[in-house]
Amino acid sequence: MKDEQPGFDLARLLAERGSERYELHTRHLNHQLPRMLHTLGFDKVYERAEGAHFWDAEGNDYLDMLAGFGVMGLGRHHPVVRKALHDVLDASLADLTRFDCQPLPGLLAEKLLAHSPHLDRVFFGNSGTEAVETALKFARYATGKPRILYCEHAFHGLTTGSLSVNGEKGFRDGFAPLLPDTAIRLGDLDALHRELKRGDVAGLVVEPIQGKGVHATPPGFLKEAQELLHQHKALLIVDEVQTGLGRTGDFYAYQHEEGVEPDLLCVAKALSGGYVPVSATLGTERIFRRVYSSMDRVLVHSASFGSNAQAMAAGLAVLTVMEQDQIVANARRTGDLLRERLAALVDRYELLHEVRGRGLMIGIEFGRPSSLKLRSRWTMLQAARKGLFAQMVVVPLLQKHRILTQVSGDHLEVIKLIPPLIIGEPEVDRFVTAFTAVMDDAHSGGGLMWDFGRTLVKQAVANR
Repeated sequence: MKDEQPGFDLARLLAERGSERYELHTRHLNHQLPRMLHTLGFDKVYERAEGAHFWDAEGNDYLDMLAGFGVMGLGRHHPVVRKALHDVLDASLADLTRFDCQPLPGLLAEKLLAHSPHLDRVFFGNSGTEAVETALKFARYATGKPRILYCEHAFHGLTTGSLSVNGEKGFRDGFAPLLPDTAIRLGDLDALHRELKRGDVAGLVVEPIQGKGVHATPPGFLKEAQELLHQHKALLIVDEVQTGLGRTGDFYAYQHEEGVEPDLLCVAKALSGGYVPVSATLGTERIFRRVYSSMDRVLVHSASFGSNAQAMAAGLAVLTVMEQDQIVANARRTGDLLRERLAALVDRYELLHEVRGRGLMIGIEFGRPSSLKLRSRWTMLQAARKGLFAQMVVVPLLQKHRILTQVSGDHLEVIKLIPPLIIGEPEVDRFVTAFTAVMDDAHSGGGLMWDFGRTLVKQAVANR
């Protein structure tokens, strides 16, 4: 009789080899990631997570103000989402047959469309960049025009199509030729009009609040852009991959501006509940009927794992929790409190330039100080590499105060806060107290913070 083969034991595998995590990444994945984490002192070992918190092996608690780049809208391991996934796995559904119509995609589409009643149909993919790729393809096909406009400093993803409308040069370098698209300055209606008059523009893709730097579109821009686009038979594509699902204190960020009704809308990140990748591209009846114009074109745009049962169940659970727990209202209320308390510090610290954003998407920008002593240190950092001071703030927030944040973009002196939407006043108190301590240290002119700054300067110079 043959010996029984042991099954896959995940717990045992992690217990035996989990300590190799950084070595495994160095050998087999992106070798620069562990190098970067080690340089910054971010090479932590987190053992578990729940809600807006992590814990390390010693039981130390870390506050998450990053939410996995916005994926963890409801925090980690939300019990309702977790149960939904257990339920859908236990149901043993006949998923992804590709020649039937399962109920879960239709139910999730119905629930999503209720929040954008002017839109009619949904395509489900797996990531934010896929949602943008879908919108670009649909806009080109529906209008019969080749060119997409986008805004400088935009971020819409890193696959070839979405990279073509990415406003950051560092992401685009070395990947040309890209699609024939054109950047305009955020809020520049004159530039938009000039491009539209050329007659070859399919649409404009725009983030209501740019993730890079946390810059909102100017008041009235989306509405006026929409009118100009429609006059020239072009489409407004709104990218809400990061700003959507309550992040800015409304269900979608475009809804802060009255009368805006995008033709195509991109959603992802938080819709996943932090478990199963999922994205959605919402559009009008006219656009979808144009793309899927006959039975011959039924698969003209599709995704192998699109609309899978686990992703659909996660999305339905997320939207249910958002409604029942009033997540959007909490994001607005808590975001206002956090932003107001941080803005009150601007006059107190000369290195602190501005606090901006909406809801729980907040940018903290640093700028050139006025005093001679601080100005000389600031100039040293800027000469080495713009963005080093913001990195100097992020590091002690983690090292000394156990709070995870991020610099908002390459060469930017901006920290971005996008915590889980479930945080409340205790988390606001903890962050503001820690941030104040870091600012006090920076303005004292000494201490470990500026010592670390010298380390970053050496690293920046070495990488040139």
